[in-house]
Amino acid sequence: MKTIPVIISILIAQSAGIIGSAFTASSVNTWFETLTKPAFNPPSWLFSPVWITLYALMGVAAYLVWRKKDRAGAKTALAFYGAQLAFNTLWSILFFGFKNPGAAFIEIIILLILIILTQGLFWKIDRWAGALMIPYIAWVSFATFLNYAIWQLN
Repeated sequence: MKTIPVIISILIAQSAGIIGSAFTASSVNTWFETLTKPAFNPPSWLFSPVWITLYALMGVAAYLVWRKKDRAGAKTALAFYGAQLAFNTLWSILFFGFKNPGAAFIEIIILLILIILTQGLFWKIDRWAGALMIPYIAWVSFATFLNYAIWQLN
């Protein structure tokens, strides 16, 4: 693994979180605190380390596919990866920026589908890349249920 390209790939993934956090920061300690949350809502301190880790795993996975960019399907896999990163960022804008859990719920379903498709495409190119996307699928699956519960409770 070449150090500079993998770091760049991780930074690209982390940028989705950084952009999303610009919308989250203004609402997480104000509007979000006023919402009724389900009993399974994780503590607030958990979200940052989980997302930093997931973005790092995504970045490594994308790098593993990028280094095999001449293989059939690699460009499509990376296009899906870019699309899911954009939808990842959009979720924060809808949920925290627009304070709209209903719209965010619809969007997170699309995001989850894009992640699953990306993972499957990554798996075909590089099994490690596909495996690295599995924790992301698990977390966003959980986040989908959490988003739905918050929407219904409020």
